[in-house]
Amino acid sequence: MDIENDNNGDTVRTTANGALRVAVFGAGGKVGRAAVAEAVARGRRVTAVVRDPGAHDDLAGAGVTLVRGDATDPLSVAVLAADHDAALHAAVRLDLPSEEYFTAAAKALVAGLAEAGVPRLLTLGIATTLEAAPGVRLMDAPDFPAEWRAFAQGHVAEFELLTAEAGPELDWLMVVPPPDLNAEAEPMGGYRTAVGRVVDGPGRIAHADLARALLDEIEHPRHSRVQLAVSS
Repeated sequence: MDIENDNNGDTVRTTANGALRVAVFGAGGKVGRAAVAEAVARGRRVTAVVRDPGAHDDLAGAGVTLVRGDATDPLSVAVLAADHDAALHAAVRLDLPSEEYFTAAAKALVAGLAEAGVPRLLTLGIATTLEAAPGVRLMDAPDFPAEWRAFAQGHVAEFELLTAEAGPELDWLMVVPPPDLNAEAEPMGGYRTAVGRVVDGPGRIAHADLARALLDEIEHPRHSRVQLAVSS
C-alpha cells in the first residue's frame, strides 16, 4: 500500500498503481450510487456489485466495473473484492427478514474479505439503533413501532456479529445516517459525526454528503469497530 497527499495535506491510501480500489455492494441503490459517484469524482476505481446488472447498466463507465454479485455469499464476496483496498456494504433486502439478511451479509463479508485480503469494510447502519441518551437507543422507546424495531434489530445483530467475528485483519466501521436520509436535500459539502449516539441538530443529510463521509473514512480511516453517526 502506497500513500499520496490530498488537497488538505492528509495522506490518502492508494494501490501500487496509484488508484485506490473500492468494491461497492448494493451499488444500484441511492446510497450505493452516491458512493460510486463520489469515488469516481475522487479518481478512485470502483467495482459496482449488484444482483441484476441489466437493471443498472447506467452505472458502468469510466472508473467503474459493473458486476453481478451477492453480499450474502462469501465466495462471491471473495472473488469480487480480490485486489481491492476497501469494501462498502450499502445493500438492503426487503424480501428477507432484516435480521436474516444483515447477519448473513455480515458473515459473508467477514469471511469473503478475509479470504480476499481486503483490509477495510464500511457498512451502513440505521439511526434508530443509536443512543438518544446514555444507554437508551431510539428503538427502545415504549411507543416505537414493532415493525420498525424488527428492522432495526437486523442492524443490531449485524453490529454484534461484526464485533464478535471480525478478526484484527479486518478494520470495519458502521456508518449511520440520521433519520432523514434525503435524496432531495441540498448537499452542504460537509457533515458532523458522533460515536454511538444521535448527532444533535436537524437529523438530515443529503446522499452526496453521506457519500463524502463514507469515502473520507475509506481514504482516511479515523474510526474503527464503532457506530459512527453522521449528519449535516
